Amino acid sequence: MPYATLEAERDGPAFIITLKRPERRNALSRQAAAEIIDAARRGEADAAAHAVIVTGGLRYFSAGADLTEAINVQPDTAAEYFRGVHRLAETLEALQKPVLAAIEGFCFTGGLELALACDIRIGAEGSSYTITSARIGTVAGAGGTQRLPRTIGTARALEMLFAAESIDAAEAYRIGLINRLVPKGDALAEAKRMAELYATRGPLSHALMKRAVHQGLQMDLKAGLELEVELATKAYGTKDKQEGISAFLEKRPAKFRGE
Repeated sequence: MPYATLEAERDGPAFIITLKRPERRNALSRQAAAEIIDAARRGEADAAAHAVIVTGGLRYFSAGADLTEAINVQPDTAAEYFRGVHRLAETLEALQKPVLAAIEGFCFTGGLELALACDIRIGAEGSSYTITSARIGTVAGAGGTQRLPRTIGTARALEMLFAAESIDAAEAYRIGLINRLVPKGDALAEAKRMAELYATRGPLSHALMKRAVHQGLQMDLKAGLELEVELATKAYGTKDKQEGISAFLEKRPAKFRGE
């Protein structure tokens, strides 16, 4: 289906969502958030897709929230405004397939918050990262104050939030903000290579492990371990488990069916 703010298509085992608002440097409007949610769900429903990739193209990932909308948000409407972008992040985290952000150029504020909601971030040389809220007298409201410290640690997150200055790709990789650092122009290609690898792995394993990690992070250790036992037990009742172990013992590639 056609979208106004993005393009979505499957390329081999990757379902690629490309932000397409060049006039706004891929700023995230309400419409863009709703369309990303819809496209991500399409990717999840596509049996031939083994990963969803979010990218902004070769020039930039996203400039952040669309400030032409944000300037009109008042206290009585702010909560619903922020809940809308939270729904986007929660959708990506709840997706039963790996979600990768392929980042070129700048990845700022709401754009970085979008990337933080993805499972894996691939950053190209020349990319840069910041949450600029302190520059304009606001607070990051799309998950930045929560996902950033969970990703890079409390002190580093506060340093980024307080300074509101960008860091380059090398520093982002060093502190763990991005998982992989690749040559300029190669972020999407690397994400697609990762999707090809994931296509050889058990899709139910991906779905259950992703649930275990995201839900487990909200629990204490004991409750998280109980969740792990529950989901591992569920995996042991699948045909994919039988196929995977049989293939390993027989020294052949596994043929997973998601059953």
